[in-house]
Amino acid sequence: MKKAVGLLTIIIAMNLSAQTWPNAQPPKAAKKPFTRSLHNDNFSDPYYWMNAYFKKTADSSEIIAHLEAENAYTAAMMQDSEDLQDKLYHEMRNRIKEKDESVPFFKDNYYYYTRTEEGAQYFKFCRKKGSLDAPEEVLLDIDEMAEGHSYYSASGFSISPDHNWLAYGVDVVSRRQYRIYFKNLITGEIIDDNIANTTASVAWSNDNKTVFYTSQNPETLLTERIMRHSVGTPSTQDHEVYFEEDDTNYIGVFSTKNQQYLLIHSSSTTSSEVRYLDANQPMKEFKVFQPRIKDVLYDVTALEDRFLINTNLDALNFRIMETPLDRTEKENWTELIPHRADVLIEDVDEFKNFLVFSERYNGLARLVIYDRNTLQSRYVQFDEPTYLVYTTGNVDYFTENLRYVYNSMVTPATVYEENMRTAQKKVLKVQEVLGDFDRNNYVSERLFATAKDGTKIPLSVVYRKGIEKNGKNPVLLYGYGSYGNSMEATFSSTRLSLLDRGFIWVTAHIRGGEEMGRQWYEDGKMMKKKNTFQDFIDAGEYLIQENYTSNRHLYAMGGSAGGLLMGAVINMKPDLWNGVIAAVPFVDVVTTMMDASIPLTTNEYDEWGNPANPEHYTYMKSYSPYDNLREQRYPHLLVTTGLHDSQVQYFEPAKWVAKLRDVNQSNNVVLLKTEMDFGHGGASGRFDYLKEIALNYAFLLKLEQYPELKQ
Repeated sequence: MKKAVGLLTIIIAMNLSAQTWPNAQPPKAAKKPFTRSLHNDNFSDPYYWMNAYFKKTADSSEIIAHLEAENAYTAAMMQDSEDLQDKLYHEMRNRIKEKDESVPFFKDNYYYYTRTEEGAQYFKFCRKKGSLDAPEEVLLDIDEMAEGHSYYSASGFSISPDHNWLAYGVDVVSRRQYRIYFKNLITGEIIDDNIANTTASVAWSNDNKTVFYTSQNPETLLTERIMRHSVGTPSTQDHEVYFEEDDTNYIGVFSTKNQQYLLIHSSSTTSSEVRYLDANQPMKEFKVFQPRIKDVLYDVTALEDRFLINTNLDALNFRIMETPLDRTEKENWTELIPHRADVLIEDVDEFKNFLVFSERYNGLARLVIYDRNTLQSRYVQFDEPTYLVYTTGNVDYFTENLRYVYNSMVTPATVYEENMRTAQKKVLKVQEVLGDFDRNNYVSERLFATAKDGTKIPLSVVYRKGIEKNGKNPVLLYGYGSYGNSMEATFSSTRLSLLDRGFIWVTAHIRGGEEMGRQWYEDGKMMKKKNTFQDFIDAGEYLIQENYTSNRHLYAMGGSAGGLLMGAVINMKPDLWNGVIAAVPFVDVVTTMMDASIPLTTNEYDEWGNPANPEHYTYMKSYSPYDNLREQRYPHLLVTTGLHDSQVQYFEPAKWVAKLRDVNQSNNVVLLKTEMDFGHGGASGRFDYLKEIALNYAFLLKLEQYPELKQ
């Protein structure tokens, strides 16, 4: 097959000319009869055979050959942009300060930090004892550990309470299945004791030898069990302390900041349940904090004398409750911070004398500092029209200094430390953007598009100063709109390569996220999912109406569930876009949600619905991108995926591309690029991922017939 693929590349290359696109034919996927049947509804799916490699029910060589042929076709079609891709890659890489260091955080007489070196893809995890002037101790050299691996992810670094042990997780396949290792920080030895099929992190008990971790089902990747492990013993001797019977829930285990408790958290998108255990008594059983209640979510924060509960119980946008340490059921909860219809409470950072609430108001993040002694509160102030702020690295329960990161679409990430008592603050670190970057050369705006049903949709906009709004500017509209995940108005140094070439970037804060509160999410999921798609379309039409761009210059991009968004909007409004980028797109909704053996499917029932329910089946089939492909003129399309993707299996985009080509009535290109060594998140190195961005940007610039392309 390698010879055949090489021949294909040569034949296509011979057809390259000064045209925008080579005159070449894409690979033709085989069609094999298969009918999906449910609720007396039959759906013909001739490309279902592509599931074979995942299912391991057939020889994988056919699908591998097809994906390789698609890669060869994409490479050939983009061959005239190779110089531009290389230029973009180096341009973006050259903005990165390669030798850099994170802001150290201080815990129990140790400063912990990471640092990167010139030319190295990964990083080193380090510490210093007592002072930043003390000798450096390299705890893990990820650059060295990653040698020989095409993909390497080290995560979940967790230090024992006495600072003598380090636990960490490693994934070398890119399916988010981690193996946990333990390093003795006194001897420097990584012991033979390790644990497979985990989520990378552990929670230490205060005896410095007992840890708790989350075990995954090796096939479905569901987080099923919380296990107890004694460091230095075989994992076969580990004890199960909790099994999650509800396969729609995710579970995890954590230590509280004050190190008094261990918490097991089980939740879906609609309900949750917490169990707790004294961290000094790891051999005892976890107790239920409050039994799960339908449609009630809650999180628990441990203080020295009480628990705080952030919950949506009788409070759509959440409120803060408190309860004694020995009476945790909801009957004992009393209100500390009331519910507000226009403010979403997202998180709590706890300290001995202060609380910090992360809130969202009118779509923007904000921080509230609450004095536990005076009961007074104040807001941390910001003045840009659109931005993001979040707390980070606040590991010391007894400190009075709060750390947070602020950035916007024109302001690089800046780490601040603010004294919560005096309000005095200082800058600890500013993301350094090398080259000639000047934030004053760029403009950010916050706009509101009106959706079809009258809802105002926030848009975060950034472009280079001097652009004339004449309807001729290329605009890239980005969206997601699922799981309550808010898309933030953040800085991106890679984005500068588009802005400097005349593009306007717009992030659409569509329903399905939580930018405008919990109802914003509720109105973009399950039986209201189509609001997400319509909001995005209305945002695009608004940008045309306001003369930012035109159909000829409007582009769209989204990944994963945002790839579902891309598939839906090109079915609904194919003539609105000149080109679309769909990264690891979830596009075969019905077939995937019918198959509980596919990783994480059952966890998604509360988001999309369960096809076993006839009403859910009918609704999701009415928007599923694969099911709704039909004969019409589709825009140019670049689709990317990863062979080892555990979130959206490679066969979804592969099937979608094959079927889309069958029905496409335009001459616009449809390209599929599969990363054969990676998964959902792409490359693991801090430079390698820039190659995918360079491909994406070159695709857009090619559609704009940018003069930097080969002639």
